[in-house]
Amino acid sequence: MQPSKAADAPDAEPHPDATPAPAGKPGADRDETGETPVHPTGSTLSTTAAEQAERVSGDEPLLPARVHRPSDLMRLLIGVLAIVVLFSIAAFAHGTTTGLEQDINKGTGQAPDILIKLAGLVSSIAVLLVPVAFAIERLIKRDGLRIADGVLAAVLAHGVTLAADLWVAKSAPGTIQDALTQPQPGDALTDPVHGYLAPVIAYMTAVGMARRPRWRVVLWVVLLLDAFAMLVGGYTTPFSIILTVLIGWTVAYGTLYAVGSPNVRPTGQHLMAGLRHVGFRPVSAMRADDAPDSGDQSDRGRRYLVSLEDGPPLDVTVVDREQQAQGFFYRVWRRLTLRGITQRRSIQSLRQALEQEALLAYAAIAAGANAPKLIATSELGPDAVMLVYEHIGGRSLDALEDSEITDELLHGSWHQVRALQSRRIAHRRLTGDAILVDRSGKVFVTDLRGGEIAAGDLVLRMDVAQLLTTTGLRVGAERAVAGALEVLGPDAVADCLPLLQPIALSRSTRAALRRLARERSQREREAVLEASDAVKRARAQEHGAQSEPSDGTAAAGTAATAGAATEPKADHRTVRKADRKALRNEKQAEKRALDDALEGAREEDLLSQMRQQVLLIRPQAPVEPVRLERIKARTLLSCIAGAIAAYFLISQVTQADFGAVVEQAEWGWVAAAVAFSALSYVAAAMSLLGFVPERVPFGKTVLAQVAGSFVKIVAPAAVGGVALNTRFLQRAGVRPGLAVASVGASQLFGLGCHILLLAAFGYLTGTEKTPSSLTPSRTVIAGLLTVAVLVLVVTAVPFLRKFVVTRVRSLFAGVVPRMLDVVQRPQKLLTGIGGMLLLTGLFVMCLDASVRAFSGPDVPHLSYASIAVVFLAGNALGSAAPTPGGMGAVEGALTLGLIAVGLPKEVAAPAVLLYRLLTLWLPVLPGWLCFNHLTRKGEL
Repeated sequence: MQPSKAADAPDAEPHPDATPAPAGKPGADRDETGETPVHPTGSTLSTTAAEQAERVSGDEPLLPARVHRPSDLMRLLIGVLAIVVLFSIAAFAHGTTTGLEQDINKGTGQAPDILIKLAGLVSSIAVLLVPVAFAIERLIKRDGLRIADGVLAAVLAHGVTLAADLWVAKSAPGTIQDALTQPQPGDALTDPVHGYLAPVIAYMTAVGMARRPRWRVVLWVVLLLDAFAMLVGGYTTPFSIILTVLIGWTVAYGTLYAVGSPNVRPTGQHLMAGLRHVGFRPVSAMRADDAPDSGDQSDRGRRYLVSLEDGPPLDVTVVDREQQAQGFFYRVWRRLTLRGITQRRSIQSLRQALEQEALLAYAAIAAGANAPKLIATSELGPDAVMLVYEHIGGRSLDALEDSEITDELLHGSWHQVRALQSRRIAHRRLTGDAILVDRSGKVFVTDLRGGEIAAGDLVLRMDVAQLLTTTGLRVGAERAVAGALEVLGPDAVADCLPLLQPIALSRSTRAALRRLARERSQREREAVLEASDAVKRARAQEHGAQSEPSDGTAAAGTAATAGAATEPKADHRTVRKADRKALRNEKQAEKRALDDALEGAREEDLLSQMRQQVLLIRPQAPVEPVRLERIKARTLLSCIAGAIAAYFLISQVTQADFGAVVEQAEWGWVAAAVAFSALSYVAAAMSLLGFVPERVPFGKTVLAQVAGSFVKIVAPAAVGGVALNTRFLQRAGVRPGLAVASVGASQLFGLGCHILLLAAFGYLTGTEKTPSSLTPSRTVIAGLLTVAVLVLVVTAVPFLRKFVVTRVRSLFAGVVPRMLDVVQRPQKLLTGIGGMLLLTGLFVMCLDASVRAFSGPDVPHLSYASIAVVFLAGNALGSAAPTPGGMGAVEGALTLGLIAVGLPKEVAAPAVLLYRLLTLWLPVLPGWLCFNHLTRKGEL
C-alpha cells in the first residue's frame, strides 16, 4: 500500500461521520512544556493542520491528567543513596574531607576581592529572581500546575533542611559536623544545609527548568556563583553544598512521583496529525484495548486501528516515554538475577526503541515468518514515536475459545517459531497475545518489540519452552508437545526440557501456572474431605446397624444375659483390649481411605506432564533444570540483613572491654550454659515426637534435631527445620501427607505456646518489684498494641490477607485431622507440649547462665521472667527474619532487650555472643556430622 501524495491538501474533507473531538483531553493541546501542538517533526503545527486534526474523529479512553513516572522514583532512590554515601564519607573519611576543604580554601583564597563580592551580589539576587521569572513565563503559557508542584517541592525541601540541621546539630557524630559546618565567632557554627538554596533547587527541578537549555544554563550559573561566594566567604563547606543540592534534587523528584507529573502523552488527535504528515489520509482512530496490559507486556505501547479515506485500515503503535518506562524495575531485577541471558537495556531511548522494533519487523519477514508489515515510522513530538503497520485483523490466541484451537493452528504457530529461529531471531514474548490468527486461519507472530537478533542457543530454547507452555495451558500437555514435535522435531523439543521452569517463562505464564497449582491443591483437599465424610457416614451406618438388632437376636441376647448372671464375670481386660484393637483397625482403615483418596486426586503440574510427554519420544533427553538465577531475593535480603547485623555487632563489640570481661568470667556458669544448650536437642525431639502417633526411634530423632543446627545455617530457621523434620519422618515410615501434618501441628502448637508464654512472662515482669523489672505499662502494652495494629493491617489489605491465608493454609494443611489422632493419645500430647515447654525453659536458662557468666558482683541479677521475655521476643524476630538462623535480628533483639531490662551493655554484648555461640555456631560441626550420618543411613 502506497501512502497518498495529497495527504496534506488543505481542501481534504473529513469523513461524513466524523465528529469534533472532545476538548480538554490531557495532552491534546500542549506539548511536554505545556505549549501549542507540535508537528511530528518537532515544528509547531500550522493552523490549517491543527484544524484538520481537530475535525478528525478519535475514539479512545481519556488519558489520566497525571502519571507517576518510574524515572522520578528512580531518581528519588538515587538521591537518597547519594545522601547516604555522602554521610558515610563524612563519618568515616575525616582525613579526606579535611584535606579537600583545605585544598578548596587554598584555591579560592587567591580570588580577587572584587570578583568575590560581585559573585555574592549577583548570586543572591539571581537565586530569587530566576525562579520568579520562570514562574511568570509558565503562567503566561498557562502552565500553572507546574508552578504549584514547584512550590510544594520547595516547602517540603525547606522542612527537610530544618530536620537535617537539627539532626546534625544535636545527634550527628563529630566527624559529620566537621564536614558540614564551619566555625563562626562566638562558638557558633554555620548551617549544615542552606535553608534558602535547597528549596530553590527543589522548585527549579520540579517545574522542569533543567529540561530547557537556556534556563538550564542560567540555573547552573546561579548555583556555581552562589557556591563560590559561600565557599570563599567561609560560610559553608563543599560537603554542605553537595548535601544541599542532593536534598533539593531528591525532594523534588519525590514530590513529582507522589503527586504525579502532568500527562504529556500524545492523544489520538496528535496521532492522526502525524499520519497526515507522512502521507496518509486518516478518518478515525480507535484505541485497541482488546487485551489489558500484563506485567511482562506493559511497555508494548498504545495501539490504534486507523481508518483511511482511500485504502484499507492501518494498525498504529504509539510508544511514548511514559509507556516505555513501565516495567523498569522488573527488567532491572531480571537483568541482575538471570545469568546467561541477554536482557535489553532497562530504559532505551525512543530512537533506539523505534529502530529495534523496525529492525525486528523487517528481519522476521525476511526470515519467512508471518509478521505485520511495517510501512511507516515517525516521531510524534519529542516524547513519542509511532510505527504504522498493515492491518491484519483477526484475534489473538488468548481471545480464541479452546474448541477453536485446532492442530493446524498449533502447527502454524510452531512454523513461525521455526522460521524465526532459522535466522537466529528470538521473540522473547511468545505469550497468547503475541500469536494472531486472521479470518482465514493464517497464523501471524506479533509484538516483536522485545525480540533479539543473532540470539544465542539459550534464548532460542527459552522461546520453545515459552510457546510450549503457552499452548499447553490451552490444549493440555499431550497436544502441545505433539504439535511441537510435528514441526520442530524431537531433538529441538528435547533441548528445551532443562528450561521448562517458571523462572524462564513470562510473568503472565507464571501467574497462570500458580493459579493452576492452587486449583490442584483445592481439588486434593476436597477429595480428602469427601473421603473423610464417606468414612464417617459408613461408620455411623455400621454403628446404627449394630444398635438395632432383630427380634431373634434380641431374644438370644436376653437369654445370654440371663445365663451370664449365673456364670462368673467375663474378663474385662480382654474386652477392653478387643475394643482398643477394633478402634485401631478403624483408624487405620480411615487413614488408608484418606491416603488412597489423596493419591487418586493428586495431579502433576503442567511442566512435569510436558516433560513426561517428551521423554516418551526421547528417554535420554536431559531434564535437569538449568540454573538461570544468579541471585535470589532471599539471598539479597540475607546479605543486607547480615551487613546490618555486622555493623550493629561491631559497634557493640568495640565498646566492650572483652579482655576484662573474659578475665572476670565465671566458667561454672559457662559450663551450665553448655549443658542447657545440649539438653535442648532432647527437648526438641520430644516436642516433635509428641505429635507423631507412629513409632519413630527417639535416638535418631535427637540426631535429626542436631542435624537441624547445620541446616538452619544455610536456610531460614522457620524453613530449614520444617523441611528437615518432614523429610526425617517420611524416611522413618510416616506417609508424606501425615509427616507434613505432624510437623505442621508441632509448629502450630509451638506458635501458640510461644504467644502464651510471652504474654504470661510479660505480665509477671510487671508484677515484680525489683528495679530491673520490665514494667508492662509501656513495653508490654505497646507490644500488644503493635501486634493488634499489624493484625488489623493484614486483615484490611486484601493482598496481605490473601498472602497470609495462603501461606498459613499451605503450612497447616491437614493439621486438624492429625491433631484429632494425637488428642486420642494423651501420653503423646503431653510429651509434645512438655517438650515445647522444656525447650523454651532450657533456652531461657542457657541465656540466663550466659548473663551470669559475665555478671560481676556489682551487676544486678535479672529475674527469669525478664530474661524469658527477652528470649521470646528475640526468638520471634529470628523466626521472622529472612536470614539463616536469624542472624542479625536475634543478636540485635537480645542485646537491646537485655539493656532495656537493666543489664549494662558491657555485659549484655558478651552474654549474647556466648549464647549465640552455644546455640548457633558451635553446634554446626556436630550438626554437619549428624546430617551426613543420617544421609548415609538413608534417614534423610
